Amino acid sequence: MTTVNDAKRLVDESAMVLPAITIPLLESLGMILATPVVSAVDMPPFDQSAMDGYAFHFEAFNPKLPLRVIGEIPAGKQAALRPAPGEAMRIFTGAPVPEGTDTVVMQEKVRIKGDQIWIDDFLLKKGSNVRPCGSQTRQGETALSPGTHLNPAAIGFLAGLGVTTVQVWSKPKVCLIITGKELAPPGAVLKPGQVYESNSFALIAALQELNIQPTLVFRSDDDERLITNYLATGIEQCDLVIVTGGISVGDYDLVKKSMDNCQVKTVFYKVKQKPGKPLFFGKHPQKLLFGLPGNPSAVLTCFYEYIVPAIEKMSGKIGPSRRMTKKTLTAAFSKRPGLTYFLKGKINGDEVVPLHAQESYQMSSFALADCLIVLEENRTNYEKGEMVEVHLFPNW
Repeated sequence: MTTVNDAKRLVDESAMVLPAITIPLLESLGMILATPVVSAVDMPPFDQSAMDGYAFHFEAFNPKLPLRVIGEIPAGKQAALRPAPGEAMRIFTGAPVPEGTDTVVMQEKVRIKGDQIWIDDFLLKKGSNVRPCGSQTRQGETALSPGTHLNPAAIGFLAGLGVTTVQVWSKPKVCLIITGKELAPPGAVLKPGQVYESNSFALIAALQELNIQPTLVFRSDDDERLITNYLATGIEQCDLVIVTGGISVGDYDLVKKSMDNCQVKTVFYKVKQKPGKPLFFGKHPQKLLFGLPGNPSAVLTCFYEYIVPAIEKMSGKIGPSRRMTKKTLTAAFSKRPGLTYFLKGKINGDEVVPLHAQESYQMSSFALADCLIVLEENRTNYEKGEMVEVHLFPNW
């Protein structure tokens, strides 16, 4: 069996960044920039008022004398007049500061009488409440560098520079194959020996958290020919194939045979971990294939620990995960040596609570968890108050 560290290294070495594509900016959420975005404009493109107030020339201003207001400038309009020394213009947030002025006083800081204003702002300085041209971004400057994760703020930033398309690394096309003769769709009447199928629901939702909609979803009986055909289709049309169930060594565990039928090269099979020991990982030749156990808790554990890092690398994300942290264990725990344990946990400030129902078939605690607690392979006993490694789920 492969150790957890070796298995993760092998997945990382096998995952390759997918080709770059150009897509509309509004479709780029969660993607990684493949090329730099260079600003075509200065932003702001002109000296811009940051307040509703009055624009005037600071050095020509005498605090003992009023300023005469000669007009106003709303946002989106250019001033038709140029104020002379001793004059000001009413201005609104976002409007261009008129030529001949360099300072804006807030409207709350003036006294008004007719067309004259007196300024009562002793902290006012030259340039106050003015956003200089290009103070955010200069024309020709790199606005965002390759490797940037496009979150809502990044998309809004680029839109503000007039950008309409971006070049990003592709996200993998994913095929799900759910196997098991005993599985019935939710809502059906269970026959003797049947259970409701939930793995496709959990995996589709987990992929959607990564802004991926599966390309193919198959549900298969424990039939070698069917599984082989579904695998062949997934390999042909997708970058990543995930199979659940049928990967152990029983008479009806036919996924490994089906992988062999499709000439999938085994990278590793079985990992020293709990849950999810009968984990399979293979390649064909650049396509990645995972065979996960059928128990729902093991499926999600393997997905978060192995498949999410593979997807992130394929999508252009490089560097250490920011989802790894350390927390204090709130309860003692004993385990078998020789296996890395992944416990469902709940973070409470600087502490992490191991949840109940840790068995691989039980999802009740997973529904409440926000992390996995990692217990080392060769350790057997953990004391309350010890620092342990914690892996946060995506989007937490």
